[in-house]
Amino acid sequence: MSKIRIFALGGQNEVGKNMYVVEVDKNIYVFEAGLKHADDKLLGVDYIIPNYDYLKENKERIKGLFITHGHDEQMGAISDILVDLPDINIYGGKFTLEIIKQDLEESGIKSANLIEIKANKKIDFKTESVFPIQISHSIPDSYLYVLNTKDGSIVFTGNYLFDPSMMGPYATDIGKLAYIGKQNVLCLMNESLYADKKGFTSPKHRTTLMVRDILSDNEGRLFFNIFENQIYRIQEVFDEISKTDRNVVIMGKSLESIILKGIELNYIKFDKERIKPITHVTDENIIVIISNEREKPYSSLKRILRNSDKFVTLKETDTIVILSPLYAGSEITATKVFNKISKVGANLMILSKQLLSPHASSEDIMLMINLMKPKYYFPVTGEYKDQVENAIIATELNIPKDNIILNLNGEVATFVDGKLIDNSDKIPVDDILIDGKTAGDIGDLVLKDREMLSDSGIVIVNANIDKKTRTIINKPNISTKGFIYVKDNIDIIKEAETIVSSVIQENVKENYIDYNKLKLDIRDKLGKYFYKETECNPMIVIVVQEV
Repeated sequence: MSKIRIFALGGQNEVGKNMYVVEVDKNIYVFEAGLKHADDKLLGVDYIIPNYDYLKENKERIKGLFITHGHDEQMGAISDILVDLPDINIYGGKFTLEIIKQDLEESGIKSANLIEIKANKKIDFKTESVFPIQISHSIPDSYLYVLNTKDGSIVFTGNYLFDPSMMGPYATDIGKLAYIGKQNVLCLMNESLYADKKGFTSPKHRTTLMVRDILSDNEGRLFFNIFENQIYRIQEVFDEISKTDRNVVIMGKSLESIILKGIELNYIKFDKERIKPITHVTDENIIVIISNEREKPYSSLKRILRNSDKFVTLKETDTIVILSPLYAGSEITATKVFNKISKVGANLMILSKQLLSPHASSEDIMLMINLMKPKYYFPVTGEYKDQVENAIIATELNIPKDNIILNLNGEVATFVDGKLIDNSDKIPVDDILIDGKTAGDIGDLVLKDREMLSDSGIVIVNANIDKKTRTIINKPNISTKGFIYVKDNIDIIKEAETIVSSVIQENVKENYIDYNKLKLDIRDKLGKYFYKETECNPMIVIVVQEV
């Protein structure tokens, strides 16, 4: 009797943070280790990764971590995970591993077990095997994975689309997909992000004609804002630049490193001599490639708009082209950036509203289902509404509703001898909020404090008590930041000082002071007073010491 369990630690009912686990008896296979961009409400949080306690608790059973391609949503959590799982084997295509290596270097991780895979080359694990098949996405060396078990194969698609014009390291091996479908696919785990979009994604993801028109119609400096790992889109831009006499400046060390590595490995075709140093950014007809950064979306553009970039100042004659898609949670930030660009008077072109990213739309999903012919169907990645749309597509292709798995993070689909059984197994799941170099310590209380600070500011109370006489030395000092303008509210500050003095006197005993109770009483009475006078709830920090 064999037992297979499939569940997500992240990626269901959300965009990003992908991490899927397939257990075959005692062996564990992990697909993806991604991050999710923090939205505007998560103050100070750089990005979010899935809680991987389950993997830490079962690390001896893990056969490998399999990355479909080099995007943050698939591999952005690896540097964080390796802190606790340094010995895990990480499998990926050549270019995927190059991006992972760069990420690890930036994170100060010197060694990792990175294993390069080749298309159609089986990776044998004795009782199971993993078979990678090349598929089309916005980055070269993207793979779909087939996990072969004695009860049939589990197919994990990753992100893909069908576009016959994408060739070389971007091509889909449809022949191999059809071959797998003729075997015995037990379960197809198929992406859902664009399930509600009708037709094929191709050619609605192509930028060539738009970029060509922009280059011919706009003189002066051009800024193309693009995700740094959307290599296919960068190549489209370079192809059109190559037909002009304009040169290029790449802003951002990480972006420049990826592009130069892509050119070196022949994944990107462009004349390196036309890539100029940052000092050329003021040239009249220069084209600037600028990227979003994963921790802080649009941070490069925001830095320029604040006039804090030492190389670039936007001018009315500049054109800014937004080629990066807007993702969930970034809309407010994006709108603010776009408004500031418009206020400068520069020409703003938001092409991301017209373009699709290289994800599977409804017809792509149908074609994948037809090729795979799965017994069971598991919509993955994307919001829950997208998973539902994906399930509807499957029912239209005659997959029985009872064979379609609509699970959230942590909910386990269990197969015994190749048959889905009813159970209510759940794996604990959670988010890990990453703030700078620190993981795991940014929780709800910290976010609540940050929200309070951003909303009502802070009040700092400082009082000194004579150790011998138990009396207040001078009067309490009260300072504020982001709460009220002190010069216009002297009466409030004086009354607050009186309240603090009174509370201290009430709590001072002849031989003992309960400082915890003292601070709670000050915070309670001051908080009520401030709210009565201002209808604000500032954070109150109290420092009382004996001297």
